[in-house]
Amino acid sequence: MSIQTLKCAVIDDSKMQRTAVNKLINNHKNLILVSEYENGIKAQKGLPKDDIDLIFLDIEMPVINGFQFIETLGNRPQIILITSKPEYAMQAFDYDVTDYLMKPINGDRFNTSVQKALFRTIGVTSDEEKHIYVNSKLKRIKVFLKDIKWIEGLGDYLKIITDDTSLLVLSTMKSFLTQLPEDEFMRIHKSYIINLNRVERYNSQHVEVCGEKIPLSRHKKAELEEALLNASVN
Repeated sequence: MSIQTLKCAVIDDSKMQRTAVNKLINNHKNLILVSEYENGIKAQKGLPKDDIDLIFLDIEMPVINGFQFIETLGNRPQIILITSKPEYAMQAFDYDVTDYLMKPINGDRFNTSVQKALFRTIGVTSDEEKHIYVNSKLKRIKVFLKDIKWIEGLGDYLKIITDDTSLLVLSTMKSFLTQLPEDEFMRIHKSYIINLNRVERYNSQHVEVCGEKIPLSRHKKAELEEALLNASVN
C-alpha cells in the first residue's frame, strides 16, 4: 500500500520558526515540504503555482495576519494554525481549520495535527468503525460513535441523540461516559455529553451541535476550548 503524503507550505514571518516547522515536516514520512513564505503577500503570489494540500500558517504576521490570509484563499487547502497566544482559539474554530498549534511546537503534538490532516484527506477515519452496544426497549443496539450527536441525562435514564434516531437507555451520565473516548466526547453540563467532532460553534453559554444549542456550564468553557483544540473536528 502506498504511503499517503501531503504537500505542505509554511507561512511565518519568523525565520527561526519556519526552520523549526520545516524540520518537523522533513522528518515526517507523510509530509513533503514544497514551499515557504515569510508573509501572506508573498504566499498569495506563490501558492497558486504550487499544488498544496496543507498550510502551516502563523497567525500574527505583518500586513495581513493569518486569518485575513485564509479569507483570501479560493480553493482552500487544509490549514494548521501556529501561534503563541491561546486567546485566538475561538476565532480559529470559526475558520474550520484542521488544528491549532501552540509555540514552541511539541513533536508529539505536531504528529497529532498531521494525523488529523491525513484523516480529513482520505475522508475516512477509524472513528467510523468505533461503536458501542446499548440496551434500549429490550433490544441490544449497535451505535456508531461518529453518529452520536449528544447524550442528554433524564434522571435514571439517558437519551442518545444520533443522526437517525434517539435511544432511551437506563444508565447514569458518569457510567456511560466511561464507554466513550475521552478525546472525542465531553460532559459540558450536568445533563449533557457532546460529541466534540459534531460541534459547529460555541460561546460562553451554549455549544451548537448539528444546529441545536446545548447548554454549557460556565466552569466548563476553558476545558471545552482545550478539548476542541485536541479533537478531530470535521
